Amino acid sequence: MSTEKKLQVKNLTISFRTVNGKLQAVRDISFDLYKGETLAIVGESGSGKSATSKTILGISAANTIVEGGEILYDGKDLLKISEEDFHHIRGDKIAMVFQDPLSSLNPIMRVGKQLTEAMLLKNKANRRECRKKLADSLKSLNEAMNGAGCQADKGMFDTFRSVIKAQAKYERPYDTAHTNATAALKAAEDVLLAIDKDALTTPREDCRELKNYAAGSVDRFVVRDGERMKNLLTTMMRQAASGERSKDFSALKQTVTELRAMLQAALAEEKPDFFALGCYLVLDQKQIGDENAQTLNRLCAACTHGSFMTRFMDCACAALRFSANRSAQAMTDALPRLEAAEKQFSDQMPDESGARKLAKELSDLVEKAIDPLETVKESAAYTFRVSLISALDTYYKGVSGNAAEQKRFDRQTAKYEAAVARGKTPNGKVAPLALVDLDIAKQSIVHILSNMREQFTARIEAVRGFDYAKRGEAYLLWLRETAMGEIHKVTRSMAKDAAIRTMEQVGISEARKRYRQYPFEFSGGMRQRIVIAISLMANPDILICDEPTTALDVTIQAQILELINNLKRERDLSVIFITHDLGVVANMADRIAVMYAGKIVEYGTAEDVFYHPAHPYTWALLASIPDLNSKDKLEAIPGTPPNMIYPPVGDAFAARNKYALQIDFEEQPPMFQISDTHYAATWLLHPNAPHVEMPDIVKDRIARMSKLGGAENGQ
Repeated sequence: MSTEKKLQVKNLTISFRTVNGKLQAVRDISFDLYKGETLAIVGESGSGKSATSKTILGISAANTIVEGGEILYDGKDLLKISEEDFHHIRGDKIAMVFQDPLSSLNPIMRVGKQLTEAMLLKNKANRRECRKKLADSLKSLNEAMNGAGCQADKGMFDTFRSVIKAQAKYERPYDTAHTNATAALKAAEDVLLAIDKDALTTPREDCRELKNYAAGSVDRFVVRDGERMKNLLTTMMRQAASGERSKDFSALKQTVTELRAMLQAALAEEKPDFFALGCYLVLDQKQIGDENAQTLNRLCAACTHGSFMTRFMDCACAALRFSANRSAQAMTDALPRLEAAEKQFSDQMPDESGARKLAKELSDLVEKAIDPLETVKESAAYTFRVSLISALDTYYKGVSGNAAEQKRFDRQTAKYEAAVARGKTPNGKVAPLALVDLDIAKQSIVHILSNMREQFTARIEAVRGFDYAKRGEAYLLWLRETAMGEIHKVTRSMAKDAAIRTMEQVGISEARKRYRQYPFEFSGGMRQRIVIAISLMANPDILICDEPTTALDVTIQAQILELINNLKRERDLSVIFITHDLGVVANMADRIAVMYAGKIVEYGTAEDVFYHPAHPYTWALLASIPDLNSKDKLEAIPGTPPNMIYPPVGDAFAARNKYALQIDFEEQPPMFQISDTHYAATWLLHPNAPHVEMPDIVKDRIARMSKLGGAENGQ
C-alpha cells in the first residue's frame, strides 16, 4: 500500500440543529485515506457515516454545525474553503456514488449527456488551473536554481516553454486523431458484426457515425493516407445507401473490412515521444518531413540527453536539494516556537490580543518553511494559518458569548414555561442552547500546534534521505504533465468516446446504443453502473461510495462490489466505502473503521477487524452476518442506538453491551492500541479489566474464515 495520504480527517466533530436540541452526529473522529486503498466505514444507521462523507464533499444539510476538526486534501482544509474552491474539487477530484441511482440521475436527460456534461464544463477550468500551476512552479524553480548557484536565466525557461509548446503542437491533434481512430475501429467492428448476424437495420445511420469518427482519425502520426481514407468513406456511404434498398451488404462488408484493417494498422504504430520531438524541433532547430513515428523517435532520442536538457536536469536537481534544505532549516528554526506556544496554550490561554499576535507569528514561520517545489502538498502546513485562526475564533467566541447565550436560553425557557403554566400555547419553541465547549476548543488549538510540530520533525528527518536524481526526474515529468493539462482541450467527440469507453469499463453492454437512452430504460443495477461511470468521467483521486449496493438485490450487489474493486485497481483510486453490513466489505476493504454513535470504536486492517476483533460492537456486527456454512441462530443486537441529543456519559454502546463494565457507564474509553495497525475503544483492553472471551459464534466464524482462507491459498 502507498504511503501517500490522499485525505486526512482529524478530530472531526459534527452536530445538527433540531427542534429538540443539538444532535451530536460525529464526535471527534480521525482517519487517513492512502493512495490506492479502500477504507470501509461500517456501522448502523445513525452512526455518523453519511454525515462524515457529505461533509468531506461539502454537501452537508443546512442545519449542520461543524464544531471542530480538519479535513485535509491537496494542501487545503475542506472545512475552510469557499464554495467556488469546492467547485474545482467536488466531482473532479473527489466523486461520490449515492445509495439510490435513480434519484442521482436526471430522468429527462439522456445518459450520454449526463456523462459528458461535467467533463466538458470542467475541462476549461482545469486548463486554467494547470496554466497557473505551471507558471508558479517555473517561477519557484527559477528562484531555487539561482539560490543553488546555477545562475538560471530567463532564456532557459523560455526555451523549456518553447519545447512544451512544440510538443503540444503535435501531441494535441495526435490525441484527438488517436481517440477518433479507436472509436472508429469499434464502430467498424459493430457494423461488421451486425452484417454477419443479418441485424444491420439502420446501415446509413451506423455508417455515418463510423464516417464521422474515421474522418477525424487522419493525422501525420495516426492515419497517414488521408486521400485513401476519404475515398473509402465516400464508397462506404454509397454502398450503405444501396444496401439499405437491396438488403445486400456484401460490398459494404468488403469496404468496412478494408477500413478496419487500415485503422488497426494505424493504431498499431509506435507512439511518438512528443517531448523528444519538441526538443528536436526547438533545441536542434530541425524540421521534420514525412517520417513515421518510429523513425522520428530514433532521430529525436539523442536530443533529450543533449547539453541543454542535461544542464536543465542538473540545475533542477540542485534546485530541489536547495529548496528542501532551505525548508528543513526553516522548520528547525520554527520548532522551538511551536513547542513553546503549545506549552503556553496548554497551561494558560493568553488574552485574545496576545493569542492572535502569536498565531500570526507562528503562521508566518510555518508558511516560510513550506517547500514550493513539493508536488505533493503537506496539507497541515498549507492550512495551518486558517485552522489556527478558526480554532482561536471558536474559543474566544465562547469566552465572550457563552454567558450571554446562557442568559438568552434561560430567559426564553422561563417565558415558555410561564406561558405553559398559564395554559397558553406558546408561539414557537425555545432555540436550543448553543454553548462553546471551551475545553474542546482549547484542545483543538493545542492539537493543531502539536500536529504541526510532529510533521516538521518527521519532515526534517526525511529530507536527509532524499534521492535528488529520482526527484529531479519525477519533477520534470510532473512539469510536462502539468503543461499538457494546460493545452489539453476536450471536444464533444472526445467526451462522447470517453463516455462510451467508461460505460463499457463499468460493464454496460452495447454502450454505443445505450448512450442515447434515458435512465428509465435501465434496470436498477445498470443505473448504478451509470452513476459510477459519471463519477469516473473526471478521473477523480477519491471515490466515496455511500451504501451503493443497499437498494440492489444480492446478485447485483456482488457485481457492483467486484466492479468497484476492479476500477480501484485499474485507476489507482482511493475509495471510501460506507455500509451498514460488515459482510459486504470482507473481500474489498484494506482497512476498516467501525463507527457507533458518532465515534470510531474500532480501526484496523481488514485482517485485524475480521480475524482479531476487539470491541463488543464489532463482535455483535460479525455475529449478525448471515452465514451459509452455519446453522447457528443469528444474534440480534439488543436495544436501539442512543438519542444523540442527550449522548451517554460513558461508552455509548454500554446499554446494549452484555460485556459492559461499571466504568463503561461512567467514562468514555480511550482508543487503546492493540498493534501498529489495530486500535479499539473499549475498557476491556485496559490492563486492569477482567478477561472476557469473545462470543463462541464469532470464534466459530473466525475459525471457518481462517480455514477457508487457507484452502483458497492452497494451504
